[in-house]
Amino acid sequence: MNCRMVRVVWCVVTSAVFGLFPFEISAADDLPRRPNIIFILTDDQGYGDISAHGNPVLTTPNLDRLHDEGVRFTDFHVSPTCSPTRSALMTGRHEFRNGVTHTINERERLTLGAVTIAQVLKAAGYSTGIFGKWHLGDEPEYQPNRRGFDEVFIHGAGGIGQSYPGSCGDAPGNRYDDPLILHNGVFEKTKGYCTDVFFSQALRWIDQTRGSQPFYAHIATNTPHAPLDVRPEDRARYVGKVKDDNVAKFFGMIANIDDNVGRLLAKLDEWKIERETLVIFMNDNGGTAGTRVFNAGMRGQKGTPWMGGTRASSFWRWPGTLKPADVKSLTAHIDFFPTLAEFAGVSLSGEIQKQVEGRSLVPLLNNPQAEWPSRILITHVGRWPKGEQQEYKFANCSVRTSRWHLVCDTQKPTRTSFAQAELFDVPADPGEQTNVANQHVEVVAQLSEAYDQWWNSIQPQLVNEEVPIPAENAFKRLHQLQFGGR
Repeated sequence: MNCRMVRVVWCVVTSAVFGLFPFEISAADDLPRRPNIIFILTDDQGYGDISAHGNPVLTTPNLDRLHDEGVRFTDFHVSPTCSPTRSALMTGRHEFRNGVTHTINERERLTLGAVTIAQVLKAAGYSTGIFGKWHLGDEPEYQPNRRGFDEVFIHGAGGIGQSYPGSCGDAPGNRYDDPLILHNGVFEKTKGYCTDVFFSQALRWIDQTRGSQPFYAHIATNTPHAPLDVRPEDRARYVGKVKDDNVAKFFGMIANIDDNVGRLLAKLDEWKIERETLVIFMNDNGGTAGTRVFNAGMRGQKGTPWMGGTRASSFWRWPGTLKPADVKSLTAHIDFFPTLAEFAGVSLSGEIQKQVEGRSLVPLLNNPQAEWPSRILITHVGRWPKGEQQEYKFANCSVRTSRWHLVCDTQKPTRTSFAQAELFDVPADPGEQTNVANQHVEVVAQLSEAYDQWWNSIQPQLVNEEVPIPAENAFKRLHQLQFGGR
């Protein structure tokens, strides 16, 4: 359906909390049509783990192509760890407002009161599919088939084979090679390396879906996250090029991702839908193993509130519509939801509009110099001991504006103030080496006040902090039902 023809059509989304409410489908005047959308999200690949960003060892020609042929957000930020980032992408608001403050212990579960971008796109006429990692709740009511996805092809927990006390866990004994995958509620034994398997299934689904309706394909790899189970031929690409064998494995896993991105782009060209398809690439948090070689001059990595813990790649490629360019404005994961909604012709209203904290990136995608009002972004690593959030209010957190970054990286409980925090002038000092807090006391005070207001506002939404731990994870129970005691 041409988006010009659905300007006054009303759609309905169901939410456990909000009930039934409408939003309007309308055409953005500066967009020629509603695109197919493919979103690629990698796990633990840092901003520096791509050759287009200056990595001296790693070669990523297909990711470089997305970079070179798309709009690049050079000051784009996510959360310091994976579940929090995924929840913010899905909902357009800070992860803590979704109850997601950890990656395990029931604190990875996306509150059932949130509406996801998949629900919005599905209601707007998109076919929706997820392939790979979900990590926002493994219990049946939290799984993606209940959160707006038509096609579900996922592993459990935060990674293949992972299992933790409570509900967060994958199928027992699962491996990166020939993984057992939950496909629309039934486990399937697959053949091949996990990343290859996810891309192959996504391509099959896209081939079946294309032409009938616009589609949203969410491809979330569990690589290059540890354990570094890499194909031997991919590891071999970097043996001898780096001193640490773990880095060779890590880079090999990224090389495999890059190969699959190339395979996907080739299929879009073969199917003649390149100019109808928006391809987005991001990573979910700061770097890990690769930072030993290159970290793009940043301080910190995954699990820290420094720039190196939150700065992410963000490439948006839509041939014939988006012109390649760099965007320097301060942007973030919370902007993903409203951007996709606008591309889909959805005008957010009512409770969904109240949910979304982010801004649509469409003005910047159309004009990298577009006006972008100042904003404050807040980071907190979370992961505090159960029930002790107030004790860790000022631990591992930061407040960011386009110019300033106030960072408190102590891991010790501290609920008093930002007394230990450091302030950095980011444009002048992107490596965050010179603390200027004493020279700008008024800035520290302003950012501290903003943080206090934010902290107080999110307390009612920390819904997972006191949730009891189930005796067994849902994927294990489902595995036992399907396969018996095996």
